[in-house]
Amino acid sequence: MDSTELTHLLISWFTLSLAFSMNAAWIGLPQFMISFPIVLLTLGTGFIFHELAHRYVARKLGCWAAFRAWFWGLAVALGLAILTGGRFVFAAPGAVYIGGRVLSTRENGYVSIAGPLMNIIVGIGFLVLMLSYPNSIIGYIGTMGAYINLFLAAFNLIPIPPLDGYKVMQWSVPVWLVAMAIPAMILLEIL
Repeated sequence: MDSTELTHLLISWFTLSLAFSMNAAWIGLPQFMISFPIVLLTLGTGFIFHELAHRYVARKLGCWAAFRAWFWGLAVALGLAILTGGRFVFAAPGAVYIGGRVLSTRENGYVSIAGPLMNIIVGIGFLVLMLSYPNSIIGYIGTMGAYINLFLAAFNLIPIPPLDGYKVMQWSVPVWLVAMAIPAMILLEIL
């Protein structure tokens, strides 16, 4: 990972964590001081693993791939979170850019499904924490981690361009429906 990619990942992670913590900031500084580190941890795992999963699959397919922040998207995310008291976060921090060769629809589907799949896996891990340690700080971290990761998976699976769901549907509607969208929605419902 080069220094530009690392910088872009860190700036995006920090900005999104601020945006997702804004509801606590509107309640008060003590709540923000508790919420922000938890969101930093739980969102960080989801966001970074999501982007690195896209990057890993693209590189396995022989492409150059690196994450680049979308600074306007980060500004909108933080601005809307501040204006709505944290009730609405537009999470569009950037993307993994791919070059070197043209991917087939199927290969693009593989790259696109990797991020939401990683969020579902991480979300299930946090769900286990939530269920294993109810009524504790670890359980709360599990709840936040499960919610954030499953939200990221479901949001990214919306089948409109440029989201992952659109590219997965172009490749395979059954894969989009069965392997991704339905489990994400079910897991969100049980939270």
